[in-house]
Amino acid sequence: MTEPQRVGEQHPSARRASLEELAHQKGLKPVESINDLEAFALDVWDSDEDLQAFLADVHASRHADLA
Repeated sequence: MTEPQRVGEQHPSARRASLEELAHQKGLKPVESINDLEAFALDVWDSDEDLQAFLADVHASRHADLA
């Protein structure tokens, strides 16, 4: 007799999609130039100041334990 599947568990024969498969499904393409990143930044942050504040926060959080 088999045990019932628990919530959140995958069936043993189920396979998770790879990162490449997920990216393909969403129509994502690799970054090929700095221009790609600049276009992405314009979609995410409203201004250069917002982007710079975000980058400063990331930098500070990465170096917080080093002080």
